[in-house]
Amino acid sequence: MDSETRTYRTGGEEVVLDLTEEAADFVADRGDGLLHVFVPHATAGLAIIETGAGSDDDLLAALGDLLPADDRWRHRHGSPGHGRSHVMPAIVPPHCTVPVLAGRLALGTWQSICLVDLNVDNASREVRWSFLAG
Repeated sequence: MDSETRTYRTGGEEVVLDLTEEAADFVADRGDGLLHVFVPHATAGLAIIETGAGSDDDLLAALGDLLPADDRWRHRHGSPGHGRSHVMPAIVPPHCTVPVLAGRLALGTWQSICLVDLNVDNASREVRWSFLAG
């Protein structure tokens, strides 16, 4: 298995960050196998969704409805509603796996690999990219 960690800036607002191009670069010319992507953070996740047509904003809106940024959370340090960021990975998991065929991601036409980050207190995220050859 070949693995590396890369750092991404997510800024001070909720974000769905498209990582598909980076993923494609990581697997290019590697043949067949699996790409496993992992976020080693308690407050971020990975989603395979359509981007650019509003689905990324819809995801943030749905998470906002499901996990409001208010004072209901027992985990209370950081910005208001920070505790919801610790619950989010149970809904948007911190990992995903994508088949790779002939060095290309076997994603559907509209699928993108995205980092989902609701934690406005942490502007930098690590992502571990791992390729397991077939």
